[in-house]
Amino acid sequence: MRRPPGNGEAASEGIGGWGLWGRQEARRLGCAGHDHCRQALLQIGINMMALPGGRHLDSIPLPGQRLHLMQVDSVQRWMEDLKLMTECECMCVLQAKPISLEEDAQSDLILAGGPGPGDPLQLLLKRGWVISTELRRIGQKLAQDRWARVHSMSVRLTCHARSMVSEYSAVSRSSSQEMGQIEKLLMEKCSELSAVTERCLQVENEHVLKSMKACVSETLSTLGQHFGQLLELALTREVQALVRKINASDNIYTTESTTGNLFSLTQEGAPLCRIIAKEGGVVALFKVCRQDSFRCLYPQALRTLASICCVEEGVHQLEKVDGVLCLADILTDDSHSEATRAEAAAVVAQVTSPHLPFTQHLGSFLESMEEIVTALVKLCQEASSGEVFLLASAALANITFFDTMACEMLLQLNAIRVLLEACSDKQRVDTPYTRDQIVTILANMSVLEQCASDIIQENGVQLIMGMLSEKPRSGTPAEVAACERVQQKAAVTLARLSRDPAVAREAVRLSCMSRLIELCRSPSERNSSDAVLVACLAALRRLAGVCPEGLQDSDFQQLVQPRLVDSFLLCSNMEESFV
Repeated sequence: MRRPPGNGEAASEGIGGWGLWGRQEARRLGCAGHDHCRQALLQIGINMMALPGGRHLDSIPLPGQRLHLMQVDSVQRWMEDLKLMTECECMCVLQAKPISLEEDAQSDLILAGGPGPGDPLQLLLKRGWVISTELRRIGQKLAQDRWARVHSMSVRLTCHARSMVSEYSAVSRSSSQEMGQIEKLLMEKCSELSAVTERCLQVENEHVLKSMKACVSETLSTLGQHFGQLLELALTREVQALVRKINASDNIYTTESTTGNLFSLTQEGAPLCRIIAKEGGVVALFKVCRQDSFRCLYPQALRTLASICCVEEGVHQLEKVDGVLCLADILTDDSHSEATRAEAAAVVAQVTSPHLPFTQHLGSFLESMEEIVTALVKLCQEASSGEVFLLASAALANITFFDTMACEMLLQLNAIRVLLEACSDKQRVDTPYTRDQIVTILANMSVLEQCASDIIQENGVQLIMGMLSEKPRSGTPAEVAACERVQQKAAVTLARLSRDPAVAREAVRLSCMSRLIELCRSPSERNSSDAVLVACLAALRRLAGVCPEGLQDSDFQQLVQPRLVDSFLLCSNMEESFV
């Protein structure tokens, strides 16, 4: 299940702006984690341990698969028994081998698998990740004045940089003059760093070391800048080659492979998305989406576009090529597959994200908004899976932030009925992420006075009441955060709708006040979220204004009568009683 795009998550940046190689484990560089690399190394080691007769350890039959004793030769029998024996000498060596607390050796394992021959992109990404990590570690050791470690790591950094330059030159096209100059500057700074850190090892005067530390820090910073410039130039060349290949290709298999490579690059973070956008990636992908012969590639191309449009350059390129109009055509054309329309909805959700300030100036979107909103409501109604509904509802939710006219359009399209009916369909609405989108739409629509009657008519108050009790299933931070948002927005929706006395009375009848009081007084019920607390206090006060008889005196005196800030401080400092 994909989470909705456009959540505005920031990409961590390292030295030279290329910290994407130290990214979280969900990112794939082919060396996505140290455990994976160790496993690859062990597999390589096993395959290299050839046995007499050309056999390998992995070809030895398991004990349950042994042949009759008389049918197995002596060497094979010995190898089977060997697995159950212990070599004392080897065990002693392993026990005496120290386990490094520095974890510096891990970077030597990362490239054990190595990029495939003739694969400059993977080479750049893997080597870039290693060098970025080394730069960060050297900075940490320098701050701790651990000069021996700083020097040894500087020497290793030089080796990695030299390897990257030589390996890329061997597999890439002819190098440009600019790249040659930056390569020279990078290697000069690497040599300078190794030399100055070696001199620091021989200095004992603290005042001299302090001045040399500033010099090392400056050299390290300059080295990081040269590395970032070189890496950006090299990656730009590779992206240009991919874009040219897409533009020139009429072959569906070549286009599919190249688009897949481009999508993989977008997963490495915002810096690469900016390069792809600047080098014409958005234009090339929309060219694919406008050719009927490539219809089967539309979902892949649209998925790549959604990733690129997380950066400002991508959105600007989309607007230049009338991308919104193309998306509207795809969404309103029923001849397209549901998967294609769902991916188009994902692009719409991305470019209208309220977390990205530059999307608010997407003027061309307003011209096609009515067609897009209508198509998205229809997609929600006909969605065959939770992911399709999630993408369509996320797009609608973001559009309600994008322009207030969208809420009036949704009201006319009976979107409230479509959304509330979907809540009872576990096939479409099965996660807190999806309910987050639904309650966002309801909260933004609840500013309209006509919305209250539709909510009551579709038993919406009861569903909102249920959202106040949203609980995470897995306990992951992302799911817990989603549940908090659902609770907060449900309380906000209830507070806004309770302007209508009929909604307020229905909420009191369904014991909403009791649940709101519980959320205010019990931090565990709201996961100690201050945002949920404020929303619940506001909703409770709105309901109390209409039906004060539903409150006990103590609740009224502590949660309603004081100033909102006083009630907030009282509840946020409240300790739970386990008596």
